[in-house]
Amino acid sequence: MQGISNRQLFLSHVAQTSPEPIGLEIIRAAGIYQYDINGNAYLDLISGFSVCNIGHSHPAVVEAVKKQAEAYMHLIVYGEFIETPQVAYAKLLVDNLPASLNAVYFTNSGTEATEGAMKLAKRAANRSKIIAFNKGYHGSTQGALSLMGDEYWRNAFRPLLPGVHHFDYGSWEAVDAIDDRTACIILETVQAESGINKPPAGWLEAIRQKCDECGALMILDEIQAGFGRTGSLWAFEQYGVVPDVLLLGKALGGGMPLGAFIANHSLMNLLTHDPVLGHITTFGGHPVSCAAGKAALEVLLEGNYIASVKAKEEIITRHLQHPGIKKLRTAGLWASLEFEDIETNKKIIHRCIEKGLITDWFLFAPECMRIGPPLIISEEELVEACESVVEVVEEIAS
Repeated sequence: MQGISNRQLFLSHVAQTSPEPIGLEIIRAAGIYQYDINGNAYLDLISGFSVCNIGHSHPAVVEAVKKQAEAYMHLIVYGEFIETPQVAYAKLLVDNLPASLNAVYFTNSGTEATEGAMKLAKRAANRSKIIAFNKGYHGSTQGALSLMGDEYWRNAFRPLLPGVHHFDYGSWEAVDAIDDRTACIILETVQAESGINKPPAGWLEAIRQKCDECGALMILDEIQAGFGRTGSLWAFEQYGVVPDVLLLGKALGGGMPLGAFIANHSLMNLLTHDPVLGHITTFGGHPVSCAAGKAALEVLLEGNYIASVKAKEEIITRHLQHPGIKKLRTAGLWASLEFEDIETNKKIIHRCIEKGLITDWFLFAPECMRIGPPLIISEEELVEACESVVEVVEEIAS
């Protein structure tokens, strides 16, 4: 293999998901920065897609991983042995959730959390109709893909699950569509991949009420919006509702692979019988991932980072202003910058990366650039990053 670069090996032997990968060879990450093989530093303005909300390689998380790896890394199929990291993290999570959300099913990813929640809803309601949303994203396995709100991605993999009905996010037609045939309605508390869209006033409350009337489950996906990103630990706290099932992932693992769906024991216990092992996973809730996630959540809660999100949102709103930015949408320390077209956005993103700023586009809004740095970023660092972005916009979009 002498003479063959890692880039060549990457392109030859690692499955590619796009024709133009960014291709940076990162060898180290710490705090808000990633470092490439040439020693260049890159400010991570997207937190690894909201995974690294407390930054990269936090010492408390690294120590928790080391300690648990030395104790044990895997025991047996999920749910048979009492694994202290699972128990401790589940307890910390439910201590910071409404009382009705008291049973945690750990998975390997947010996508798998979606799959488990769909099964739970069908079992609980004994129905199959599911309401989902255009431009919604909940993962890309076949079940989650059936929920995905864009035909461009769905069409190539049909047939998908029947009985899934899509509506526009924020539409009142979706509320009207909840009926006694509906197993669940699944939606993001703040819709991410459409370019950061918040629900209209009273809409989530109306969904909650209609679900209660019809016996359908309300499933809120906070895989991206959770863990302080929008200015509260859970985004739903800002809207006066409590879901029947909460989906978590990304920041849940503190940088390790981890997802979860959380519900009431009365619901979750339906997966234990008729059939037994109604939902099962070999590695879900891996002890090292749970140890890392618990340490990360403790850092987030104890560091008072969430309390600073509002001020940082105001910095973004104030400093990301330029005629080339057609629209700016924010939800806490999370922003979408809309440009004239896809090509303009692509040029701006590439130029930002050249200047040491890692950012990207949104799946269903490729004309929009994503901003969502780790919550630990200082106000001074955020101002400097915003000014650098504006410089690029001035260069490209003027």
